[in-house]
Amino acid sequence: MSDINNPAVPPPLTGAGFSSRVPLGEIPGEREPIRNPVDAVEAVLRQPRRLMYQLRQAPAGRLIFSLLIVALLCSLVYGVVVGSFSMGTQLWAAPVKIAGGLLISALICLPSLYIFTCLSGSQARLAEIFGLVAGLLMLMAILLVGFAPVAWLFSQSTESVIWMGALHLTFWFIATCFGLRFLENGFSHSKARSTAGLYTWIVIFILVVVQMTTALRPIVGKSDHFLPEKKMFFLTHWGNCLTAPDSGASTPENGARR
Repeated sequence: MSDINNPAVPPPLTGAGFSSRVPLGEIPGEREPIRNPVDAVEAVLRQPRRLMYQLRQAPAGRLIFSLLIVALLCSLVYGVVVGSFSMGTQLWAAPVKIAGGLLISALICLPSLYIFTCLSGSQARLAEIFGLVAGLLMLMAILLVGFAPVAWLFSQSTESVIWMGALHLTFWFIATCFGLRFLENGFSHSKARSTAGLYTWIVIFILVVVQMTTALRPIVGKSDHFLPEKKMFFLTHWGNCLTAPDSGASTPENGARR
């Protein structure tokens, strides 16, 4: 009798739950080295477990560097698209702010993630945690580049700063969700006893990145200053943008051109 019709033979285990229970390196292809940034992109999109396994192998510095390089380049490309809405100095200012903001946010949040990881009972090394954060940034940046043609189309079709800001925040939110899912999958293989610390860190990371977009404003609109002269909480900034009259590619503060 065929195994399919034999109730004594269990069906093959597949899916996310199976993937998290199988040790890294047990699935064919996961032990294949990642030799260059192109391999890293293929791995994070098609074989994230392969990337997670390679981050556990020492030394992983070259792989982490490749992840950061891809994240930086993709962030700069997306930043150029963002800057094309206002043109002028924003063509170089927006890429610098977006790429720098992502990297700075990750560095700010890295110590707290490592502390939460240790408190949860995980055996992950600092280099592995750093690599997972680098993978998070790379996946976010790759997805943003995927959204870039859509963002460019709307940037050439509207003069509303509010609408373009909302569109870019939506793309950022989607990219962040996928990036955090990658981080969560990697965390599930670290033998942690609890995920409370990870979820707490996720909230902190989102707040830091959102606040960074306000601290580095303007990113979408124009201004006479590269950085704002007035400190502001991101909810206050968003409220001001919604209540102020939308003046084309200008911002409602910091000496914006109207």
